[in-house]
Amino acid sequence: MSKPQFAILRFAKYKGPEISNIESHNERTKENYASNPDIDKSRSHLNFHLITPQRKYRAEAEKQIVEAGCRVRSDSVRVVEALVTASPEFFKGKKNGEVKAYFQEALDFIREHQDPKTIISAVVHMDEKTPHMHLSFVPLTEDGRLCAKEIVGNKKKLTRWQDRFWEHMVRKYPDLERGESASEIGRDHIPPRVFKEMTRLTKQKAKLEELLAGVNAFNAKGKAAEIGAFLDKYIPAVEQMHTTLKKYNTAFTVTTAENKKLKKKTEQLEQSLDKATQESTLKKLADAKLHRDYEDAVAVLDRIPKEVLAAYTHRTEKERETAYGR
Repeated sequence: MSKPQFAILRFAKYKGPEISNIESHNERTKENYASNPDIDKSRSHLNFHLITPQRKYRAEAEKQIVEAGCRVRSDSVRVVEALVTASPEFFKGKKNGEVKAYFQEALDFIREHQDPKTIISAVVHMDEKTPHMHLSFVPLTEDGRLCAKEIVGNKKKLTRWQDRFWEHMVRKYPDLERGESASEIGRDHIPPRVFKEMTRLTKQKAKLEELLAGVNAFNAKGKAAEIGAFLDKYIPAVEQMHTTLKKYNTAFTVTTAENKKLKKKTEQLEQSLDKATQESTLKKLADAKLHRDYEDAVAVLDRIPKEVLAAYTHRTEKERETAYGR
């Protein structure tokens, strides 16, 4: 199966002297980066800004804090940095313009949820293994307080940020998935990647059915080797699909329970229904079909003749014994 592609958003908080360190890294002001071997200086010219800093990070932060009239302690967080990226697989084959569009979309999202005036810098690094954006901002609240805790301060807030980020990005990039922490709150979006994999599995199922259709009591032993070789690929594919679908258990709980009702509702869809309602209903039907296709892929295994199954089981047991040196 193809690897999942995740939308990634992380935050880090900085109080004082370390602000200069992240600036040096983000803005590439050092000549050498011995501590970070991932940086390929021959590619540093490909880095670009979506927002160029007007002054040093610390100076800009202090300026905004003074203008807001905030109380500041020595341990106050003055700069929050958002790291935006995606799985390496997402960027494969993408041109520089497409990469830039992804980070521009991410920047648009952050501007929706944090005052754009507080953003100090947004720079994209193309000279490391995976393209990523460092976006630094002063954690000023809507009412002008310096409070990183209120903006990104606890696990619940971070989860909400990441949920909203994925919800925003998936509109334009439907193959993107929410990170693993989403399993704590359930998922209601099954990415196109899974449907593509199920299409391949369904084609494999059709091939297996074709092989089984030609089996009878007289040729079962002769066909066992051919079918066994096919099962070596088919069974792992079914198991992998089972693992994948477990991640989307919430979606399937809904679609399976409502399947009959949804079919009836779809038949009754009229012009009077708005487009959003139609799309929602059709999406649930597609999810339900995905589940049924998986169940069909498993069910075909029950139709394997016992002679063929016995030969396959005997062969795999012998292979295991050989592998363990028995």
